[in-house]
Amino acid sequence: MKHTTNSQSYDLAGLYTLSLRMVIGWTYFSAFWRRLILENKFIPDEKGYIGEKFNHFLPNALGIKPIIEYLVTHPDVLHRSMMIFTIIEAIVGLFIILGLFTRLMSIGIFSLAIGILLGSGWLGTTCLDEWQIGVLGVAGGFVLFLTGSSSYSLDGYFLKKNKCFTQKKWFQWFGSGMLPITSPKVFVLTGSLFIFGLTLYTNQYFHGGVWGNLHNKSVKPKLEISNISYNNSDLKFEVYRTEGADVYGSFLIGIHILDKNGNILKEIDHKELSKFSKGHIKNHYVAKVKPGKHSLIIPLGAKADINIGIDDILEKEAIHTLKLIDISGLEWAGRIK
Repeated sequence: MKHTTNSQSYDLAGLYTLSLRMVIGWTYFSAFWRRLILENKFIPDEKGYIGEKFNHFLPNALGIKPIIEYLVTHPDVLHRSMMIFTIIEAIVGLFIILGLFTRLMSIGIFSLAIGILLGSGWLGTTCLDEWQIGVLGVAGGFVLFLTGSSSYSLDGYFLKKNKCFTQKKWFQWFGSGMLPITSPKVFVLTGSLFIFGLTLYTNQYFHGGVWGNLHNKSVKPKLEISNISYNNSDLKFEVYRTEGADVYGSFLIGIHILDKNGNILKEIDHKELSKFSKGHIKNHYVAKVKPGKHSLIIPLGAKADINIGIDDILEKEAIHTLKLIDISGLEWAGRIK
């Protein structure tokens, strides 16, 4: 009698999570649908390339930054990885919708959501978009692992039509039906507390959402200037955009070279920057610094070495500070040593 009651409980739990299964499944399957069916986003150097979007995660990723940096510095590996990642999303999403090997696919949901959370949980211009998607995906994947599927699923069909096959322990772990754990309350409590702890930690780490001052790194662009050096003919520096909205770049409309009193020794305005030679830009990643219609465009996550000719500066020993000016009015300066 106890077996029958437990079996009915799992059957109802799998039924009650039907809407969750379908919505989460579509969330991941739609990534494949958007990138390959509705529009091909796997063409490098074209607008909307998924590899460049992935590059946007780099500056403030949590724990997986070395992996992201390796991929964006190896374009061929990045392209293959994005294809494989999208195929996995498609399979996991479709199988979750169909309710086939639900628990195994829920582990896929959990893993994909962890990747989204750690990589892009800091992004979101008006809301905590990517963080919310990540933590809800992690929690949803855990719930689907616990419940499995029942009615309106292929797992449910197999449970009714082939009991010899579905009563095997491997199917109970990877498919649906009764979950073969001896202490379900401890398992659920441990998993839930872990996910809640992960939620609080990442909310605080990315956004200061638990205590202290709230911060959003997706609102204003931020450029880091480093490795500034010069000789008699050229001034070189490295620029790296680490914050701001991922949907558009920082639009650089001015570069000033100053003396120690703040006087301008050389100025490059927006017209010159819009025609800046690509030969004087050495990009490190897939997201590229490049001249635009009215400015020099620096996408989120882009890092490049910039070379400026200074033959027209007569007193080179007076060179003291490099200043970059964004169209928003923000300015960044670096001391030239």
